[in-house]
Amino acid sequence: MAKTATTRKPRKTRSPRRARAAARRKRPRPALTQKWTRLLRRIPGYDPIATADPDMRFDPAAAQLALDFFPEMLHHVEGAVAGKPFVLEIWQRSVIANLFGWKRADGTRRYRRALLYVPRKNGKTPLGAGIGLYVLFCDPEPGQQNYIAGADSDQAALAFRHAKGMVEHEPELSSRCTLYGGKGGTGHKSIVRPHENSYLRVISADAHTKFGQNPHFIDLEELHAQPTRRLYDALRTGAVSQNRRQPLFLCITTADWDHPSVCNEEYDYARKVRDGVIHDPGYLPVIYEAPHDADWRSPKTWAIANPNLGVSVSKQALADLCKEAQEKPAFENEFKRQHLNIRTEQAQRWLPLETWDQCAGPPIELDAIRGKPAYLGIDLSSNTDLTACVAFIPDAADRDHHKHAALPFYWIPADNAEIRQRRDRVPYLAWRDQGLIELTPGNTVDYSYLRKRVKLLAEFFDIQSIGFDPWNAGHICHHQLGEQDGLPVAEVRQGFVTMNEPCKRLETLILSRQLWHGGNSILRWNLSNVAVRTDASENLKFDKERSADRIDGLVALAIAVQRWTDNPDGAASVYDSRGVLYL
Repeated sequence: MAKTATTRKPRKTRSPRRARAAARRKRPRPALTQKWTRLLRRIPGYDPIATADPDMRFDPAAAQLALDFFPEMLHHVEGAVAGKPFVLEIWQRSVIANLFGWKRADGTRRYRRALLYVPRKNGKTPLGAGIGLYVLFCDPEPGQQNYIAGADSDQAALAFRHAKGMVEHEPELSSRCTLYGGKGGTGHKSIVRPHENSYLRVISADAHTKFGQNPHFIDLEELHAQPTRRLYDALRTGAVSQNRRQPLFLCITTADWDHPSVCNEEYDYARKVRDGVIHDPGYLPVIYEAPHDADWRSPKTWAIANPNLGVSVSKQALADLCKEAQEKPAFENEFKRQHLNIRTEQAQRWLPLETWDQCAGPPIELDAIRGKPAYLGIDLSSNTDLTACVAFIPDAADRDHHKHAALPFYWIPADNAEIRQRRDRVPYLAWRDQGLIELTPGNTVDYSYLRKRVKLLAEFFDIQSIGFDPWNAGHICHHQLGEQDGLPVAEVRQGFVTMNEPCKRLETLILSRQLWHGGNSILRWNLSNVAVRTDASENLKFDKERSADRIDGLVALAIAVQRWTDNPDGAASVYDSRGVLYL
C-alpha cells in the first residue's frame, strides 16, 4: 500500500524589519576597551555588562558626549567650588556613562529607571540637576516634560536652584531657554525651551493633581522623606506612555529607617537587581552603603559608603559627627542612616543594647524588695496586642550600684499567640514557658488578669502611685483599680510635656548603671525597638509609630518613672484630683 505524502505548510517569510532585528541579535556585541569596562563596573556590586540583554550595546561616543557635557557646560553654584566647572568624580562618571552610553536595539536608552542611593553631602542633588539639564538640552525627544519632585516644594526647589544656577552661568545654555522663578517661595519654577516645546519644571507634592502628566524625565529627590507613596505612584504611572521613546525615572535618596515605605520598596527592588535576584536590564541600582556588620566608627567604613569622602564630604566633619553619635545614643541611628546609608531598625535610636545589658545584674530577688515603696506603670496598648505593667522600685538595692529595680509583667491573648509568634518572629510561647508573659483566654487580652496582678502587687509593695496612658484604659484603670479597688491611679498622657522628664530620667538611670532590670528578655526586646521623637525644644518621648516593633514595656516603665519623678516621696501631686492626673 502506497504511503500518503504529507503536505508541508509553507514557510513564513520574515519581514525585512524582523530579519534585521534577528541579524543584530546574532551579531556579536563589540568588545569594550579595558578603560570603559573598568569605568562601567564602578557601580558597587553591580555588573552592567553581564546583566545586559543580547541586543543591548554600549556606545562609547554617546557616553563620552554626556561625560563632556558636565565639565564643559556646567558649573557649580554654591560653596567653595561655586563657579568652577562640574568635573565629575570617578563614581559619578560611572553613573553618567552607564545611563547614557548603553543603548537598546532601536537606539534608545537602555536604562529607564535608576536609584541613586548615596549618603548626605556626596553631591547627589547637583548630579541629579545636571542629569536633568543634559536630558533637556541633548535628548532628541520633542515636547519633553521633565520634572524635579520632592516631598515638598522647598525640597524640589533646592535641586532646581542648582539647575537654574548652572544654566545662568553658561551662555550656550541660557541663550537656548527661558528661566522662570527660582527666587524663593514655592511659586512656578521652570526652565523652558520654547522652540522644542520642552521644559524642566519643579512639581509640588499634591500628587492627586499629577496623574495627567506625560513625563520624559523625573528626578524624585529624597525618596525617604515621602510621607506616602501617592506622588511616586502618580509619576511612575505617568512614565509608561508609549509616546515616550526613552523615559528616565531617577530616584535620589539616603537610607530610610526600617518600616513600610516607598523608599524601602524601591531600595529592596534595587538591591535584588544588583544582586541578580531580579533580572531587569533597564534598571540601574547605584547603592553606596556601609555593611551592617562593619564598625560604623571606623574611617574605613565611612569610605565605603561615601564616594565623595575628602571631596564634598569633610573627613573631619564626619569624625566630629561620629564622636557625637557615640556620646549621644539618640543620634547614633541618625548618623548611620544619613552618613553611612545603613537602614536602621528605628528612626532615632534611644540607647545601645550593650548599655542596657550592663544594667541586668543578677535576677531580682522578690523577698529582698518586699514591702518597699513602688510605682506602677500600665500600658494597655490595644486589647489584641501586648499589654504591659512595670513596677518601679526606687532604692531597691545597692548591689553593684544597681539602685532602682524594674519588674515587668506582660499579657497577650492565647488564641492568636502562635500566629503572633510567626508574624512578629519573637518567641512568645517560650517566654510563656519561662514565666515572663501570661496568655489570657480568648482572642483579646482579658484585663481581669491585669487587675488581679496589680492587686497582688499592692499587697506585696507599698504602692505609691499607679500611672496609666488614658487611651483605652479609663474603665480598667480609673473605674476598677481606682474607684472599686481604692488604689492610687493617675492618668499620664503621652505628650512631650508629660514624658520628657521621665524619659530623660530613665535614660540617666540606664547610662549611670543605676537601673536594675534582672535581664528580662521581653523588656530587652522592647528596648531594642524603641525610637524616640524630639521637638524644637529638645523635649523627648518614646514614639510607637516610628519604633521597629512593640515597646509597651518601656512605655510602662517610663510611666512608672513619671509617677516617681512627679511624686518621689509619696506625697500627693498638685496635679492630682480624685486620683486622676490632668496634664
